[in-house]
Amino acid sequence: MLDDRTTAETTWPTAYPQGYAVVDVETTGLARDDRIVSAAVYRLDARGDVEDHWYTLVNPQRDPGPVWIHGLTSEVLADAPLFKDIADEFADRLADRVLVAHNAIFDWQMIAREYARAEAQAPVRQRLCTIALSKELNLPLPNHKLESLAAHFGVVQQRAHHALDDARVLAEAFRPSLHAAARDNVRLPLLECRPLTEWSDAPATPRIGQQASYRSVSWRPSRKRPPCPYPNPGRFEDGRPLKQGMRIAFSGDTSVERELLEDRAVEAGLHVATSVSRLTSLLVTNDPDSATSKTVKAKAFGTPIVDEAAFTQLLRDVAPAD
Repeated sequence: MLDDRTTAETTWPTAYPQGYAVVDVETTGLARDDRIVSAAVYRLDARGDVEDHWYTLVNPQRDPGPVWIHGLTSEVLADAPLFKDIADEFADRLADRVLVAHNAIFDWQMIAREYARAEAQAPVRQRLCTIALSKELNLPLPNHKLESLAAHFGVVQQRAHHALDDARVLAEAFRPSLHAAARDNVRLPLLECRPLTEWSDAPATPRIGQQASYRSVSWRPSRKRPPCPYPNPGRFEDGRPLKQGMRIAFSGDTSVERELLEDRAVEAGLHVATSVSRLTSLLVTNDPDSATSKTVKAKAFGTPIVDEAAFTQLLRDVAPAD
């Protein structure tokens, strides 16, 4: 553990946030219509010391999904409160704090959608991903799993994939990370939390003999992403890592929702492009033989193409910009 003397009052960066909410949510899955089944928050002060913690089950009003991971069955969740019933208390835990999570874009997207369903917004303006922070600190981790970060700081995990214990482990690992960043005056990788809106009121036109149904839920960010701060280093080369600043385009359906993949790319320091040009570094598509405008242009320009699974692997180790 770091000696707190290395981050004394005289050396603590004045631009650092005044409080953090370390969050973990367990969910029914990874898609845009999946739901939260449990949530935990550890509130920390400006130096990363624990102030209090909170945990709740949430009735997802659907199949609980991977019970073998989170251990929460339909029977366990049957009497749990709905998200709308705990939304205010959850908000109190998040208010005026930076949301901290391991792979923070996932937790934030899930939380933002639940609030959108409840016709509200989470009071969160910034988030901090501990994966991104560990990269900024150049921690010698074998991978970016929470268990590896915990082991590096000697934190013992008792119940993996239990929201309360995962949040505790992350809070205990975040504190020395924060102090290491403060000691070296490292700029924290803070990102804006953009609220999401939901709409599904317009009924789809039913076919003859079918009952009226509703269009699937659609989501959109309320603001555009900030521009990528890194220059484009050129095209992706097979066998070499992605590099910050590379222009990434997506085409076609993905198993993990597109916005989540795009935000993961942005958090890794990549430039998400809405079209393919000669400057595009890589096209991600699960159907490279399709005749979409992006795949056609990519083939014409000689732009490298990989599928979603390969891109997800590449995202784990993005090389820093020059």
